[in-house]
Amino acid sequence: MEKKSVIALRDVRLYQREMLVLSEVSFTIESGSFVYLVGKTGTGKSTLLQSLYGEVPIAAGEAKVAGYDLVRLSPREIPLLRRKLGIVFQDFQLLTDRCVTDNLLFVLKATGWRDKQKMADRMEAVLEMVGLKTKGYKMPHELSGGEQQRVVIARALLNNPELILADEPTGNLDPDTSHGIMQLLFDISKTGTAVLMATHDYSLFRKFPSHIIKCEGGRVNTSDYLFY
Repeated sequence: MEKKSVIALRDVRLYQREMLVLSEVSFTIESGSFVYLVGKTGTGKSTLLQSLYGEVPIAAGEAKVAGYDLVRLSPREIPLLRRKLGIVFQDFQLLTDRCVTDNLLFVLKATGWRDKQKMADRMEAVLEMVGLKTKGYKMPHELSGGEQQRVVIARALLNNPELILADEPTGNLDPDTSHGIMQLLFDISKTGTAVLMATHDYSLFRKFPSHIIKCEGGRVNTSDYLFY
């Protein structure tokens, strides 16, 4: 499978409420890569992730994600960019009044799907990918934390994203459940979808070694991508 740059940042500066959070941010992530984003609380990990899906504007530099120029991104292009991305949150952000299938259906409708059979087929496919093929009728509160996170990953996969951005996806899970979620994300990266995952859990690096980007002192350290 031919590799291509899914994220390409050069000399990027990021601000939150007029305060400089990160400067001189430069790195490239290719399709099929799995990359950890690490750093202490307050070092800019979440700001960096938010900038990649158009939530935080790029103040300076060059930034391309999934073919979109983030520096020149217009408000109407943000939904189009996000259709090429999958976003996985620590706190799930599922619709609690709807079953698993209806959570997925909501996203499909919101992103322009209209054919009912194609929607049904896609929902079945992503639930099978995350090991929840028989759980579509369940309400979120009827699922374990690990199962809810698998639903979130299924939701992120619906539009065949080029990139998954995962913000502390194992932060609220026990070690055994975390292991299953990590294996799932690694397997997804092997299909060609790049995964950038923010985490505080350094123990994951030993179990699932991969490249690491570190936010520290207002900079991003990519010196040969620290490798464990």
